[in-house]
Amino acid sequence: MAYAEEDRNSYEAYKETADWLRARTFQRPKTAIICGSGLGGLADVLDNKTIFPCEDIPHFPQSTVNIQNYVNIQVLSNMHVTFPIRVFFLLGVEILIVTNAAGGLNPHFQVGDIMFIRDHISMLGLGGQNPLRGPNDERFGVRFPCMSDAYEQDLLSLAMESAQELGFLSFVREGVYCLQAGPSYETIAECRALHALGGDAVGMSTVPEVIVARHCGLRVLGISLITNKVVMNYNSQEKANHEEVLRISVVRAEALQKLVTHLIGKLGESTNSP
Repeated sequence: MAYAEEDRNSYEAYKETADWLRARTFQRPKTAIICGSGLGGLADVLDNKTIFPCEDIPHFPQSTVNIQNYVNIQVLSNMHVTFPIRVFFLLGVEILIVTNAAGGLNPHFQVGDIMFIRDHISMLGLGGQNPLRGPNDERFGVRFPCMSDAYEQDLLSLAMESAQELGFLSFVREGVYCLQAGPSYETIAECRALHALGGDAVGMSTVPEVIVARHCGLRVLGISLITNKVVMNYNSQEKANHEEVLRISVVRAEALQKLVTHLIGKLGESTNSP
């Protein structure tokens, strides 16, 4: 069925996509993962994958979906759109794990640190841009969803337990993630302002997906990999660049993969416990 561009975010389009995927796998995933820049290697930790090229999936953004047959995970690489979130919801997903590469605003953070997101500040939202603008479909969620619990404390606690059990506490942090539009990196004045507002890390993704996920009632855990320290001194010769972000992502990818895999195991245990 063909849809006009303005209808691609209709309930019928989401349902057609979900039905297409459901008809092609016996699995009914309960957890979904969205991978940020350079973190697509998280998909490599999954066994017995079923891979659907996104150009084959009705209405789906151009990426690759891997449906894992053992722990019921769906993984998307480099998604900066919210369409998959509502598809996940219609597939029965209950938990969303979002990962991203971010610049460190907190002076105590080091390159390579992993930050569990406790809260976020959306510069886009403060400027009037929100993925929930427009007509609301009550089949997905209420008109005015609460965001004070955007990142669930129970999931954050489980993630911290996983970090402790793996011996990762020396490079694991908690903090506030700031969203800015990009694709340019932040100016020095912008970095200073974001830090003054309470931000610990800054990036160009994640928040729209989280807002839509919470609108659908999904539980959310956010993880930022600190790939660079932002520049807040006019005398500094350092410059943010995407190649360095990708390099650091590769360096810390193994630890992040172990952390997410360990956490997924704990989620499975909690789901199966009486």
